Amino acid sequence: MRTSPDNRPRSGREAQQTATTRGDSGPLDPTEAPTAPTATHPEPPPAPGAPGSPTGGHPEQPPAARLPHPRRPAARLPAALLPWGWAAALFALYATVAVRRHLLLRTTGYDLGIFEQAVRAYAELRAPVVPLRGEGFNLLGDHFHPLLAALAPLYRIWPSPLCLLAAQSALLALAVVPLARWAARALGRRAAHAVAVAYGLSWGIASAAAFDFHEVALAVPLLACCLEALARRRWRTAVAWAAPLLLVKEDLGLTLAAVGAYIAFRGPRGLGLVTAAAGLAGSLVEVKLLMPAFHPAGGYAHGGNLAEGHGSLLSTLAHAPLDALRPDIKAMTLVLVFAPSALLALRSPLSLIAVPTLAWRMMSDNGFHWGTAFHYSAVLMPVVFAGLIDALTVWRRTDHPLAARHVRASLATVLAVTLVMLPSFPFALLVQRATWRTTGHVEAARALLARIPDGATVAASNRLVPQLTSRCTVVLFPSFPVEGKLYEYDRKRLPPPTAEWIVHDRRAPEAWPYRTGHWPYPAERQEAELAAAQQRYGYRKVASRDGITLLRRSPAPRADRETP
Repeated sequence: MRTSPDNRPRSGREAQQTATTRGDSGPLDPTEAPTAPTATHPEPPPAPGAPGSPTGGHPEQPPAARLPHPRRPAARLPAALLPWGWAAALFALYATVAVRRHLLLRTTGYDLGIFEQAVRAYAELRAPVVPLRGEGFNLLGDHFHPLLAALAPLYRIWPSPLCLLAAQSALLALAVVPLARWAARALGRRAAHAVAVAYGLSWGIASAAAFDFHEVALAVPLLACCLEALARRRWRTAVAWAAPLLLVKEDLGLTLAAVGAYIAFRGPRGLGLVTAAAGLAGSLVEVKLLMPAFHPAGGYAHGGNLAEGHGSLLSTLAHAPLDALRPDIKAMTLVLVFAPSALLALRSPLSLIAVPTLAWRMMSDNGFHWGTAFHYSAVLMPVVFAGLIDALTVWRRTDHPLAARHVRASLATVLAVTLVMLPSFPFALLVQRATWRTTGHVEAARALLARIPDGATVAASNRLVPQLTSRCTVVLFPSFPVEGKLYEYDRKRLPPPTAEWIVHDRRAPEAWPYRTGHWPYPAERQEAELAAAQQRYGYRKVASRDGITLLRRSPAPRADRETP
């Protein structure tokens, strides 16, 4: 039993207050040595003149030398570096997966090529016009993400798709810093390690790190820092971290509104209501005014993904719970989102901040939004692990005799769930032999792509597009989208190709998260368009190797040249 200096038994609350006075921000790490010996019975003061008395002993020794030494700042250095060490390790993991996928031709024009064209335009001080999305298409009309321009200086230094992949890896890894720092302060170092591992290997982060580049990577560290500030009741700081979400993607204004609702519930009501109103108004302005102004055809590019109503507002609201759970993949995803926390995050009100993202995904008509693939769950992972830390902190603050055991068991369960789910998601690629083997097909593709000069216009297969976007003007072959319509797959006749070069890969790619097969058109349709390019549109074959065909448009005859 702990005792206070006056030999009274000390309660758990008093012990916590004493630790706070001592300068600790959380429970002591069991591996740390105490700064001074603790005794149940304090020793009597030395007699005057004795070596340990204030007036006797060794006069040449200053009084400060006889006082207990305070904890040196160096003792805290490892704790301060712990989150950054995990961020560095996770960055290396994410970058390894992303770079290997790109080198193996597993990245795509949709989406890495699109975002590289936008960032390249920003780096060249141009509007983000993206040929892959259509002629003269300003990408701010597709999704509202002006914060993407923050990557332009880095791309200016390193003009490569690898620049975007490395930036995304760094952004996803940086989010572990506030989460691990919060866990160390509230639960101890061992808990911080567990949270860092579980977040870093969570399926939502893995799915984003191993699929091209997306603007939502910018939101992940912002949201993690916001959640840490909410936990410390630093309301204005939380709003400052969350406000840039409006510049990352149009739907994240709803997440900002959820942060405001939480602040209104737990903190200053006025600040929370203003933040919630700003988030809702921001998303509304972006969807109704700004994005239609940038879109060549006007309107919201993804409005077709919104589920149709049921005849009336009341009927739509009544069916909403069922629509959010049908088909079954939706319910499975809702469970899997919180599974990395062993469902403990659901005990924290912070988990409500995930509701806006989950709501629009489950109500969408686009089946890609319902599952666990792609990047859609990346912004949810900081919320899930913030809820986990918050839920366990409640136990840590109680005097229940089994509280510490409950925290340890919960973290062990979280790690077990992480390990069980790991083989089903992209980090399993690291232990597959194919990930580390460069095939003859990849070498053939690189050899043929090297024959295309810098600055050329190229129509390329989806998997070949991001190999060229840093040095050429690239569109997708066959033409997609058609007339700016994103999901027009079945037109009877596609527009004729106009690029100087065509490079087509007839081999079906095998890479998560896509199924094996050709996109956006079946193999037969692509072969027919390739033949038409040679027979009707003036292209000639330059080279062909291992299923990859390189065509070039024949130069137009001069007007003054006589034809036989």
